[in-house]
Amino acid sequence: MISIRQLTKSFGKYEVLKGIDLMLKGGECVALIGPNGSGKTTLIKSILGMVMPTTGTILFEGQDIGREWAYRNHIGYMPQIGQYPENMSIAQVLNMMNDIRKLPQTDLDLYQSFGLDKLLEKRMGTLSGGTRQKVSACIAFMFNPKVLILDEPTAGLDPLSTEILKDKIKKEINRGKLIIISSHVLSDLDEFVSQIVFLQDGELKFHKSLQQLKEDTGTEKLSRAIAYFMKNLDLSN
Repeated sequence: MISIRQLTKSFGKYEVLKGIDLMLKGGECVALIGPNGSGKTTLIKSILGMVMPTTGTILFEGQDIGREWAYRNHIGYMPQIGQYPENMSIAQVLNMMNDIRKLPQTDLDLYQSFGLDKLLEKRMGTLSGGTRQKVSACIAFMFNPKVLILDEPTAGLDPLSTEILKDKIKKEINRGKLIIISSHVLSDLDEFVSQIVFLQDGELKFHKSLQQLKEDTGTEKLSRAIAYFMKNLDLSN
């Protein structure tokens, strides 16, 4: 579904991405993991068309995204911190996104499960961080995209809302969608992640299944497997 070939990105003399090669398929949940400054955000923004690569290509369903912007209609993005006009209500923000996307709102599961229908008149500037996250999650899913990119999706959510979101993610994986999650809360990912992509210093250190990673490290939890690699293995091999 998404093919990344020899992707590089430099900001001046600083090389943020160094020849990234990846193939990401539908029906997978991919955990994008790495320490701060590893290039995760730049890779996500490159896929979204928010950053132009220095060299290399990104293909979405076989089409070079550098020549075609319509592919973004098929991606739902949930940022780590959603930036919205502070004086707009939740209803106005949702209507604004509808006007921008010009697509039918065909997936209202999270809108209903999070009870946003009862909060529509609240202004964004008055919302807690957790409620902002609910709005961002609702927007990411509501246009029924083929790909979902979720950046720290459970940050600020209460335990019930976290479980609602995790159940929704599982449902979309079963529907054949590609889910890409960047998160430092690795305990949230064990239930549904199928593939692990690990970046460090702008390089792809490994891309393997969660099962293979656990077998390689002799661990049962993703967090311990990643810690094992970071502490004991030469990731440059």
